[in-house]
Amino acid sequence: MKALVAFLLVTSIVATTHGSEEKPYQIHPLRLKTGSGKDGATVQGITCASWRLAVEAHNIIEWSTVPAECGNYVGNYMVGQHYRQDSKAVNREAYFYARALNLTQDGKNIWVFDIDETSLSNLPYYAENGFGVEPYNSTKFNAWVDKGIAPALPETIKLYDKLLNLGIKIVFITGRPLSQEKVTASNLKNVGYHTWLKLILKNTTEYPGTTAVVYKSAERKKLVKSGYRIIGNTGDQWSDILGTYTGNRTFKLPDPLYYIS
Repeated sequence: MKALVAFLLVTSIVATTHGSEEKPYQIHPLRLKTGSGKDGATVQGITCASWRLAVEAHNIIEWSTVPAECGNYVGNYMVGQHYRQDSKAVNREAYFYARALNLTQDGKNIWVFDIDETSLSNLPYYAENGFGVEPYNSTKFNAWVDKGIAPALPETIKLYDKLLNLGIKIVFITGRPLSQEKVTASNLKNVGYHTWLKLILKNTTEYPGTTAVVYKSAERKKLVKSGYRIIGNTGDQWSDILGTYTGNRTFKLPDPLYYIS
């Protein structure tokens, strides 16, 4: 059953990525019920919806796995139309913001993107591994990354293209290690992210044991000190957009699969 879900998931994502017409992005539609069930019983999904809201609002932090009872809920959300629409709302506002700016065309305007669950989607992996309910397994996840087949997030790549058309340069900053630089660059290009100013991966020698907030703040500082202006910053984790040198405006994409501090 998991294999079938993963196959359908990949098929759906590929059908809606770069260069194709808008198509439905729906496998297991999320039909969220409200209110109480028969005889006052709680309707399944209500508690999990509240949990997801608190996660996205950064009220629930430092969590390690999705609650077991919310596995199906999170899975349905992630592969259903709801997640696509939430992503669209964020990326649309980011474009409206960028379009309204009176930018100096001197090549110094940049937009920072995270990679995992921001530019590339690991949903095929999580569909096979419990949609965040199972504890993180670095060996299994890195083996997936090394395949270099993660699809693009459809709404993010639309924003990417529009930003390039506005003359804004792209910088990717990811927590992936330097050892995955080649496969990451190839994966990005293969799904339509054809150009960028910088692709920054984490040098664990330079940042031993540091949090994502510390590492990404430091790398953004280097960009600003080099004369670049971070006019926008998009990530799926709060650690992507917190800290220092975050940019003129930040945009948080939905991700109830995992938490990175």
